[in-house]
Amino acid sequence: MNKQFSFIIITFNEEVHLPRLLQSIKDLDAPVFVLDSGSTDKTIAIAEEFGAMVLQNPFVNHPAQWDFALKNFPVQTPWVICLDADQTVTPELKQRLERFKNEDFAGVNGIYFNRKNFFKGRWIKHGGYSPIYLLKMFRFGVGYSDLNENMDHRIIVPGKTIIWKDGYILEENLKENNISFWIAKHNRYSDLVADEEVERMMQIRSQTVKPHFWGSPDERTAWLKQLWWQLPRYVRPMLYFIYRMFFQLGILDGRTGVIFHFLQAFWFRLVVDIKIDEILQQQNPSAVVANKKSSPVRFVLVFLLLFLFLYYFNIFFFGITSHGNHYNAFLAQNLNYISWLRHFLLMSSAWLLNLLGYGAIYNEYDLLVAGHGTIQLVYSCLGLGVISFFLAFVLAYPKKFGSKWMFLVGGIIGIELLNILRFVWLAIFWDKKGSHILDHHTIFNILIYVIIAITLYFWVKHDDTFNVNESKN
Repeated sequence: MNKQFSFIIITFNEEVHLPRLLQSIKDLDAPVFVLDSGSTDKTIAIAEEFGAMVLQNPFVNHPAQWDFALKNFPVQTPWVICLDADQTVTPELKQRLERFKNEDFAGVNGIYFNRKNFFKGRWIKHGGYSPIYLLKMFRFGVGYSDLNENMDHRIIVPGKTIIWKDGYILEENLKENNISFWIAKHNRYSDLVADEEVERMMQIRSQTVKPHFWGSPDERTAWLKQLWWQLPRYVRPMLYFIYRMFFQLGILDGRTGVIFHFLQAFWFRLVVDIKIDEILQQQNPSAVVANKKSSPVRFVLVFLLLFLFLYYFNIFFFGITSHGNHYNAFLAQNLNYISWLRHFLLMSSAWLLNLLGYGAIYNEYDLLVAGHGTIQLVYSCLGLGVISFFLAFVLAYPKKFGSKWMFLVGGIIGIELLNILRFVWLAIFWDKKGSHILDHHTIFNILIYVIIAITLYFWVKHDDTFNVNESKN
């Protein structure tokens, strides 16, 4: 019997997965402990057939279940490995474990494994899902379950940890091949996540792991969660989906991968945000206001993050939809909102010029006015930087989203109407050969930012107050 480490596995109706996992670790000859939460299929019989010790405990959430397992199984080895039933140990990781000796890891208290996640038979290789390091192996009695999490089960290990980048575990829930199962499962999870986030707003729940972007994988996750909690609800699911699809290249995961990223990054988190609002509406409004922090500092931080994200995403998208080294034909031909906006501006400007009696025609980039020459709509002409600023300000400002959306739509339409008037004025009056102290881009930006500032001033003033202790988000 292996005296270096033991396995702990949590199960509930896992007859389809458990044999696969137990077979992958069978040759390691390590003690196996299975904590079940009331399976009605053959899970327990399969576990006992493989020689595992089985205990039962009603399921509350994953952190509580792991806490019970670590406190109630008679583990005699110095190390334990905690696995989910839908995971398996790869041959490469198995070889590492076969050579593992406690004395070779003096001063180390935890080891991260590298997970490959599968959805409907496809490895989700992009979108931030690979590599993902999970702390699965740790010294028994040193590591403990993080009960400050409601759904994301995490083992806390004080002291030094290391990462086995080639120590892969495979995770594939075959039951999730039925999309109804996936949706029902994540609907339950969304309840847990929504409850947890509300409790964090009320300062009832805190983070155990110290947030640190350059720290361990769990410390980085804690840092990213803090950032996530600061972003405005209903906006953050879309931002996250865009980030995973384009910045983390989730679009390269193909049709199945795109479905996964949409469901996991957007749908699931949108449902969480809706449930958070439902919970807040059911609670005492005065208690919610007293405990949820909103301040000018938070507003500025969120505004800057949103503005930088929107501004540079537009530049990034323009780059991959323009012919060059990183050209993406699918996006350029099917989702090219920059090209759509340019076409709308050119078409509208030509229509207005013709209405005023000027002969105007246009192609993909140029607006030609008879007797007045041609103007070309380059990227800087489209007003996307101004729109990014306007969107970021309004989304970051602590008002309920219901009071923002009409202002957002009206503001964007207003900006582009002013842009069309600029093109009409340029086409008729701008001397293209003359020397100008300020170019028309600078003049337009100055004017439009002044108009936006005045508009935002009255929009904010229309609000009751900007109280640093009051949240209206």
